[in-house]
Amino acid sequence: MTGFCLCGRARNVQRSKLKRCGVGRAVGVWFRMGIWGDLRGPAIKVVLGSMTAQLGLGCMYLAQTLTPAMLGEFGWSRGDFMAAGSPRTFIAALASPIVGVLTQRFGARPVVAVSLLLLGSVYALTSRVDALWHVFALSIGIGFVVAGVGDIAVGTVVSKWVQRSRGLALGIVYSGSNFGGLIVSILGAVWLVEYGWRSTYLFVGVGAVVLLLPVSMWLIREPPADFVPVGVDSADPLEDGPPSPAEDVDFEQAIRSRDFWLLGLALFIFYFYYIGVTANFVLFLTDQGVSIARASASFGVTVFLGVTSKVGIGLFADRWPAKTALLVNFALVAFASLLLLGIPLAGALPIFIVVHGVSTAAQNVVYPLIVAERFGTRSMARIYGTLMLALLPGGVLGPIFAGYLFDMRGSYTLAFQIFALLNLVGFATLCFVRGRQGASIGSRP
Repeated sequence: MTGFCLCGRARNVQRSKLKRCGVGRAVGVWFRMGIWGDLRGPAIKVVLGSMTAQLGLGCMYLAQTLTPAMLGEFGWSRGDFMAAGSPRTFIAALASPIVGVLTQRFGARPVVAVSLLLLGSVYALTSRVDALWHVFALSIGIGFVVAGVGDIAVGTVVSKWVQRSRGLALGIVYSGSNFGGLIVSILGAVWLVEYGWRSTYLFVGVGAVVLLLPVSMWLIREPPADFVPVGVDSADPLEDGPPSPAEDVDFEQAIRSRDFWLLGLALFIFYFYYIGVTANFVLFLTDQGVSIARASASFGVTVFLGVTSKVGIGLFADRWPAKTALLVNFALVAFASLLLLGIPLAGALPIFIVVHGVSTAAQNVVYPLIVAERFGTRSMARIYGTLMLALLPGGVLGPIFAGYLFDMRGSYTLAFQIFALLNLVGFATLCFVRGRQGASIGSRP
C-alpha cells in the first residue's frame, strides 16, 4: 500500500510540474479531447461540405491530362498554349480579394454555389473549343472558379467553426481538391482514350454541378453570432482554460505590417514554381519517353499524396506553432525542386513525386493557419484574399516562363534550376516572419 501511495504522490508531483511548464496542459488536452478536439457536431458538417466544394477545385487538374491531346489536334506551341491559359491565374488572383470581401459580407455558401455553377458551364463550353482565343476566353471563367471554390471562402468558414483542431479541419477540407484531382486524372485518362478530350470536359463539368453543388449547399453554413467551439472546457484541471485566439488585426493594419509582405513574397515564389511545374509536368514526362497513361498516373499520385500531407500537416500544426509547420513545409518544397533536377536519373521520379506531392499540397493548410495565428480571424477573408494576389505574377508567369524556355532551348532544365533557386529564397524569407507570441492557435508550444 505504501508503494502505491508513494507512486501516487510521485505522479501528483510530476503532474504538477508538467502543468507549470505547460506540457501537462497539452497532454491533458490530447487525452481529454482526443485527435478530433472541437471538430464535432455542426462543425463536422461544415468541414465535409467544404471538402465537397474543394472537389470542384480538384477538377482543375483535368487540364494537365487533356493538354497533350489538345496540342496534338491543333498543333499549338506549348508557349502559346500556356499564354492563352494565363488569364485563369490572372483572374483568380484579382478575384481573390473580391471573394474575401463577398465571403466576409454574405458568407461562404453563396460564393461556393455560384462558383460550382460556373465550373459546369465553363467545362461544357471548353468541350466546344476550336481556336486558341477560345482557350483564352474560357480561362477567364476558370479563374473565377478557382477563386470561388479555392482556399478563401471554405478556409474562412471552417476557421470560424473550429479553433483548437483548426489544422486538422483545414487539412481535411483542402484534401478535397486532391481527391478530386486524383479522380479526374485517372478517369480523364480513361475517358480520353474512349471518348476524346471534348466529351471528357463535358462529363466532368456536368458531374461537378449534379454531384457537388447539392451537398455543398446542404452542409456549408456560417456559425451563429454567439457561437463558441464545442469541446472547449476551461474547467479541466489539466489546463488553465481554452487556448486564447490570436488578437484580431484590422485589414488596414495587417497590410502595413512587414509579415504580410514577407508572406506575400514567399507565396509568389511558391506559385511561380508550383503552377509552372504543374502545367508542364505531364509534357515533361512524355518528353522523357513516359507514356501518356503513366504520365497522367504519376501526376495523379502527386495530387493524391496531398490527402495525407494536408491532414498530416494539420495535425502537426495543432500541436506546434503555425510558423514551425510553415517552415517545415517550405523546406520540403525547396527539397522537391532540387529533386526535380535529377528526374532524368533512374529512381529520381518516384522520390520527387512523393516529396513534391506532399509539400505543395500542405501549403494550402499552413498559409491559412499562419494568417489566422498572426492576424486573427475577424478580417481573415480579406487578408488572405489579398495575399492571394501573389497568384497574379507568380501563377501567370510560371507556366509561361517554363513553356517559352522549353521552346527556346528544347529542355526544361534551366527553368527547373531557376525554380530551385527561388524556392531556397522563399524559405529564407519565411524565416523572418514573426509567429504570434505565446501559444499558437490550437497548440501548446
